Amino acid sequence: MSRAVAVVGVGQTHHASKQPDVNCAEMVRIAIDKALLDAGLSHEDIDAIVLGKAPDPLEGIMQPEQYLAGALGAHMKPIIRVHTAGSVGCTTALTAATHVASGLYGRVLTVAFEKQSEGNAMWALSPNYAFTPPMVAGAGGFFAPYCRAYIMRSGAPSHIGAVVAANARENAGRNEHAHLREPISVEDVLASPMLWDPIRFLETCPSSDGAIAIVMANEELAKKGPRKPAWLKAGATYTEPMYVPGRDQVSPQAGRTCAKYVYDKAGIKDPWNEIQVAEFYVPFSWYEPMWLENLGFAPLNEGWKVVDRGDQKFGRHLPVNPSGGVLNTNPIGASGMLRFGEAALQVMGRAGEHQVPGVKTALGHAYGGGAQYFSIAILGTEL
Repeated sequence: MSRAVAVVGVGQTHHASKQPDVNCAEMVRIAIDKALLDAGLSHEDIDAIVLGKAPDPLEGIMQPEQYLAGALGAHMKPIIRVHTAGSVGCTTALTAATHVASGLYGRVLTVAFEKQSEGNAMWALSPNYAFTPPMVAGAGGFFAPYCRAYIMRSGAPSHIGAVVAANARENAGRNEHAHLREPISVEDVLASPMLWDPIRFLETCPSSDGAIAIVMANEELAKKGPRKPAWLKAGATYTEPMYVPGRDQVSPQAGRTCAKYVYDKAGIKDPWNEIQVAEFYVPFSWYEPMWLENLGFAPLNEGWKVVDRGDQKFGRHLPVNPSGGVLNTNPIGASGMLRFGEAALQVMGRAGEHQVPGVKTALGHAYGGGAQYFSIAILGTEL
């Protein structure tokens, strides 16, 4: 990136199964107003808006950038729409950052949302290919075989997914904005119904209503703000086809390449010891050990050992998803931006009860489609 970019404001709604008291426009505006207040700015200070969300049929609102133009404060301002499936939130944030880095705009407001209660994501995400029986129900049905493949090739014990789920819920209990906060134990998870072998009910993400907004600024404007910013050290998005001979669907090449690029750009040689917090996109618990390997935090087939030792828990070596992550809050279109925003809050020291002490560098990550779209950001306390 040619110019330095910083996060200067973050705002998010509370997340819940249903938010019947607000429509999409009102929900988005709540997050925007919080982000602007956090940054000490008003709509007049914003040069452009970048909006992201998951497929339009999830709420039945086509071209939401038109419907939401007023709520977004886009009067006489450019607005850009981004869509890369589940990774869209993080991709949207990086798109906004690119527009600041280019020098085209000084401050950009980026927003992501989902109101799943007004649609049916379960069936919207159930592929029905020609000449094949409809055997897959929801995203979990699609990703469960990849999780089984990981277990087979790594030799991971069957309780690992339950350990991830219980730990994520404990983390969510510290996050006032999280959707699911009630404590659960490993035993509770193992006793919950099997939905898609090996994914149990308590090992899968909820359907959430919610929104997040982030204000980004160039170096000059960021240093004028009322709060310490989070500097974007590196960011990238990589993609690969869903179906191609020889593709590693357990540890996709696009994820590995994306991680290497941002580490090289940020000057990180050893992510396990140089990054203090990681916000992974984990919609199903088994993906936590899988991403630990894919992103270079653990050797091949040993991500589950990190979980088994508890090294990724809050207060341990590398807290993963101290916010509770996607397993406990999942407004799909916003989930990736929540990873970016939560990483920024950790760097700024403003994550509240789930703040990890002494964070200098944090990672935000998202994936989407058939584990084919990847977006990763590295945020830090220093330029």
